[in-house]
Amino acid sequence: MLDQKLLQKQQQKLSPQQIQVIKMLEIPTVELDTRIKEEIEANPALEVDDTDEPDDNQEKLDSNESDSDSDSDNGNDDDFSGNDDDGSPSETDKNDEFDIDDYFNEDEYSNYKYSVNNTSPDQENKDIPFSGGNSFQENLKSQLGLLNLSEDDMAIADFIIGNIDEDGYLRRDLESISDDILLLQNKSVSVEDLQRILSAIQTLDPAGIGATSLQECLLLQLERKRRTPETVTAKAILANYYEEFTKKHFLKIQQGLEIEEDDLKAAMDVILKLNPKPGNGTSDSYAKTINQTIIPDFVLENQNGEMVISINSRNAPNLKVSKTYVNMLQDYKPTPSSNKQDREAFDFIKQKLDSAKWFIDALKQRNVTLLSTMQVIFDFQKEFFTTGDETKLKPMILKDIADRTGLDISTISRVANSKHIQTPYGVYPLKYFFSEGLQTESGEEASSRQIKQILQDTINEEDKKKPYTDEQLAEVLKTKGYIIARRTIAKYREQLGLPVGRLRKEL
Repeated sequence: MLDQKLLQKQQQKLSPQQIQVIKMLEIPTVELDTRIKEEIEANPALEVDDTDEPDDNQEKLDSNESDSDSDSDNGNDDDFSGNDDDGSPSETDKNDEFDIDDYFNEDEYSNYKYSVNNTSPDQENKDIPFSGGNSFQENLKSQLGLLNLSEDDMAIADFIIGNIDEDGYLRRDLESISDDILLLQNKSVSVEDLQRILSAIQTLDPAGIGATSLQECLLLQLERKRRTPETVTAKAILANYYEEFTKKHFLKIQQGLEIEEDDLKAAMDVILKLNPKPGNGTSDSYAKTINQTIIPDFVLENQNGEMVISINSRNAPNLKVSKTYVNMLQDYKPTPSSNKQDREAFDFIKQKLDSAKWFIDALKQRNVTLLSTMQVIFDFQKEFFTTGDETKLKPMILKDIADRTGLDISTISRVANSKHIQTPYGVYPLKYFFSEGLQTESGEEASSRQIKQILQDTINEEDKKKPYTDEQLAEVLKTKGYIIARRTIAKYREQLGLPVGRLRKEL
């Protein structure tokens, strides 16, 4: 038996405009230009505003609306009153619910910092110059002519080079490469021939290129060095005591090779000067610059003693609604005599105009939300932003900023994610300023960022012959007033990218 009943409940749903604003918040500055170009290509009613001239069609459209209003006031369109006999809005009236003025690009926010391009006309626009260059593989292939290889071997060498990664290593086994050549080029190449050709590639510059492991890479570099007691010892260490070398068991190496501590130290100095990633110095300079360059979303500048925050959107164009589409909307405005095709055309044009206006509004709302959130973060961490001293960072979580801005925590998270700020002290990700807090012995609250800095300084100052264990580090920090468990020390140390004490040991 079916049991039917009425249930009343409230359910919150996001409108398409709200969803668009949320998605825009997630986009960092480096991707914003691409997103805008995609929207312009998809919506012909959205255009780039290349001029700051007043809209010539504004007066015309206002005049058209005035005429339309006048006609309605004079009763010339009584049959098109917008209501049916039952008093409900007609279909025509629903389609007529639009205001031409809504589609003009009027800045709702007078403050220049909220606009897309928030720089003054006399401000110098410095672009980062990029220099082109040959790719890593091209540099190697250009040296193949120096090798005494046949035409077939040259083609195989070219294929092997294509499998060398940016660090300069061949991380694929030769059996797999042999299978690939058979599949792609219909050539049967033995592993022995591949090894012979690889050995020839390993004689190219830079030294260590084409190695299949770090051990082989370092040994290849030592082979090209002048034969000295230090290089001979270094080769013996890498060839016969590589595992002990990686674990820094110096006493075992010294006893195994029957050498003095000074001889071991001299050999270690040779090894430490070798390049573990020989490909890094020859990769495409343009690509490496792109990968290493961070485009900040915010810029913090000291202007006449006052710290001013602005949004970095120099590459984002100003947008406007297409005047052509606005005029078309007026031309296709439904009347009692409009046919179905004209009504469909009107609906299509209005949909595109609405979408364009929503997108422009979403960009404005994005800038307003980003700037207001960044301003609160600045106020919260003002001591750091005015001094650059990382120990001045206060414990701060997403809820702290959400409470002060009145925004949802998820919104703050979207703002902080993948965003950076350029300060007089460097470029920082916004996530850098968020950290949990710990209490000191005196009852004061210290941020985890501050504790990490103290931990870093403690490790930098330790005796490298007898580095601290995690337990000893916890004791050292305790003497400084920070009571932290050993496992927390281990977590912070790993986040700082520091190895355990045994691996920090030096001669």
